[in-house]
Parts: sequence; C-alpha cells; structure tokens
Amino acid sequence: MTNFTLHDKESAPQASQNLLDNSIKAFGMVPGLHAVMAEAPGLLEGYQRLHQLFLDSSFDDEETTVVWQTINVEHACHYCVPAHTGIAKSMNVDDAITEALRNETPLPTDRLETLRDFTLAVVRGRGNVDDSAVDAFLEAGFTKRQIFEVVLGTAQKVMSNYTNHLADTPIDKPFQKFEWHKAD
Repeated sequence: MTNFTLHDKESAPQASQNLLDNSIKAFGMVPGLHAVMAEAPGLLEGYQRLHQLFLDSSFDDEETTVVWQTINVEHACHYCVPAHTGIAKSMNVDDAITEALRNETPLPTDRLETLRDFTLAVVRGRGNVDDSAVDAFLEAGFTKRQIFEVVLGTAQKVMSNYTNHLADTPIDKPFQKFEWHKAD
C-alpha cells in the first residue's frame, strides 16, 4: 500500500498551509483527514468549503448527522464514522441517533428514517432516485431544496470517505474511543 504523508504546516505544500491554519482554528488540531488532503491543496480547500456549506444547509444538527453518518456507514469509512460520532456528541445529537446510524438499526423517528432512506437511495443510485423515494422524502416534510442538500452532503462525504480509503488515514486520538467496523 502507498504511504501518504500526514502533513503539518511545515511539510504541507505552500497552498495548503493557510488551509491547515483553518483546520486548527476550527478543530484545535489538524485532523488526520486534513493532513492527508493537504497533499492536494484543491482537495483540502474544496472539502473545507463543502463542509461549511453543508453545515449552513437547512438541515438541523440531527439531520446533518443522519446524512453524514448514513454515507460514512454505507461507504464503510473507518475514519469518518468515529470522527462524526465525536462531532455528533459535540453537537448534542442524541446518542440513540448516533448508535442507530453506526449499527444500521432503526432510527428513533420515522422522519429521520426517511432521511436515511433517501440519502441511501441517492448514494446507491448515484443520483438516480425513483419518484417514489422522492415522494416519500417530500411527504415526510422535507423540501426540494433539501433533496439537493443531500447531494451536497454526499459530495462532501465522497471526498473524505474516498480519501480515507486510499490513504488508510489513522483515526485521530480524540475519536479513537469511537472506533467502528462495519457489521458483516
């Protein structure tokens, strides 16, 4: 397997150095994902921008977590599932939601389950989602805008999940206690 560098400000390409400063300001550290992405400044910048845009979407914190973790679990991302477990805790998302997502068990509400189902339809269908899935999503009280915000969240998670698969990014120390493996 190819070894990828976990960059810091000294080793990162010049164009990534300010981006790593952004990471430190946002997280108090350079997350391993960002350290790997720093190899390609455009990837890191794109990821940071999509992350903020998705946080600014019309989804609340529980819904944001459902979209992120649904994709992370579907993609079996060894890094992102633990990281987003910690992020969900910092956002005060109910642990029952996080555990249901991690374990692929029923979510506490039908609305959140519909969001997970729709997100999975988008990911598995690569955007080819049948009308019944769209109708169920809208009937659950979600909006047309949120259909495309799921696409936004998917784009962000593809960037991180694929990077972590390629680089086998080590789990950051604060999230190691949330280590996760996809059930067989």
